[in-house]
Amino acid sequence: MNSIELAGVGMTSQRTRERLIQRLIDQGIANQAVLDVIRMTPRHIFLDEALSHKAYEDTALPIGYSQTLSRPYIVARMTEILLSAGPLKKVLEIGTGSGYQTTILSQLVDEVCTVERIDPLLRKAKDRFRKLGLNNITAELSDGSFGWDKHAPYDGIITTAAPQAIPEGLLRQMAPDGILVIPVGNGQSQDLRVLKRVGDSSEFDEEIVEKVMFVPLLGGLSR
Repeated sequence: MNSIELAGVGMTSQRTRERLIQRLIDQGIANQAVLDVIRMTPRHIFLDEALSHKAYEDTALPIGYSQTLSRPYIVARMTEILLSAGPLKKVLEIGTGSGYQTTILSQLVDEVCTVERIDPLLRKAKDRFRKLGLNNITAELSDGSFGWDKHAPYDGIITTAAPQAIPEGLLRQMAPDGILVIPVGNGQSQDLRVLKRVGDSSEFDEEIVEKVMFVPLLGGLSR
């Protein structure tokens, strides 16, 4: 991927990105590291070329297969909440999608493990990771509702699709004092929830942050 592709022109230029960053600040995003990473990450390369001119609008955009690229605000918000637990070494992401959220996380934590159930999306995402030179991401085609036990425990878990109830498997894969950021609900009403494990106990502190709308967390694989 050449420097022009990464830097963008016109509606994908740095000036356009700066306007997005100001919108995020205006909406309450305060973590400077998160803002800096979003500023420098070329969101337009995670979209089909026909939609790239909308990449730096604060809106969700389709990526095919009934999936979406989350709006920048919610990516920033979930990332900021995740990092509020302190420095994170290993994070699990459920729902790789385009790979944009993965890319943001990979620049802020030591290691990202990510699972995606739709094979064509995962292959595209892996290609983007290679072109961006991101080598701290481990990605696999898998049913995210089970988490990824192989690499557990995780200091943080983030879910980019909404189950109707929090999967027990994710709670079991949290490290002591780990944090889970997850949308929960149905197609009409979802809450962004934050669960923090209390030490190494089986107890969790839970907080509802705000109303959100994500695609549903589905089981099975799609090739």
